Amino acid sequence: MTEPLPPTPGDDGDAQRIIFGITAALLILVVTYKVGQSDAPVRAPDEVAADAAFSPPTESTIPAGPDGDAIRRGRLIFIETAARAGRYVGNGLTCSNCHLDAGRKADASPMWAAWVSYPAYRAKNGRVNTMEDRIRDCFLYSMNAPASKAGAPPPYGDDIYRDLQAYFAWLATGAPSGKPLPGRGFVKLAATPLGHDPLRGATVFAGQCASCHGANGQGQANPDGSYTIPPLWGSRSYNWGAGMTGVASAAGFIKANMPYGQGNTLTDQQAWDVAAYVDSRERPRDPRQTATVEDARKQFHAKGDYYGQTVDGKVLGGS
Repeated sequence: MTEPLPPTPGDDGDAQRIIFGITAALLILVVTYKVGQSDAPVRAPDEVAADAAFSPPTESTIPAGPDGDAIRRGRLIFIETAARAGRYVGNGLTCSNCHLDAGRKADASPMWAAWVSYPAYRAKNGRVNTMEDRIRDCFLYSMNAPASKAGAPPPYGDDIYRDLQAYFAWLATGAPSGKPLPGRGFVKLAATPLGHDPLRGATVFAGQCASCHGANGQGQANPDGSYTIPPLWGSRSYNWGAGMTGVASAAGFIKANMPYGQGNTLTDQQAWDVAAYVDSRERPRDPRQTATVEDARKQFHAKGDYYGQTVDGKVLGGS
């Protein structure tokens, strides 16, 4: 038989080989590109990972215009609450007394972490809360609105809520939503073998706290009625419905933030004990109490605080 002639340049064999070579090269490029890519999900450039430390924007970046105006008003309400929303404030506190550094500081219940966590269910009132609900409760309990001129928190829809929420949303610029961020709320301290004891706490308070907050927890008042240092108990402090009356919450806040500017210098035991001392002092009544202290204790204070307990011969919560 006669051998077939080899293909000559320009015939179909050369074309096939050229096409095969180009296809193979393209496949190699595609595979190499895919191998070099990360499997991590794509994230917007201004959004941080949920497990990374978050830093809120600086005040100098507040925008101009109506949005910026609302943010600035919200910030002023937050740090000068009685001056800016005094009709609804019944004590000597400001929002920034618990949410330190104008709501910016991690482990002091920062508002950037709260903003991305709501709406959320709260066992305290047994329903899903919006941020407006949450702010209203802060006025009701922490700001003791029942003792204010209005006798109640701001009504729903008030511009106070609008401006505060504008400020919180701005603080949370770039924060991922729907996931707990590191630094949210207060530090959760493990219980100690000794438990917590107000008597030991009194000693800690005298040595570590009284120089600022006063021997009787009265704080440092200014001539205009505002406070340089907040009162920790008594008629000018938060009422029995506030979250800070929970010894665990107070201990976590104290551990991470007190003495002011010297956070994490107290031992866990000292933080628990001084929290027990502060929270076993009398303060304004829980506005949810409509019958006896014992009834309110069973319904709202079954565990975690001193409400309804007898301390120094007096049942707490009846003031």
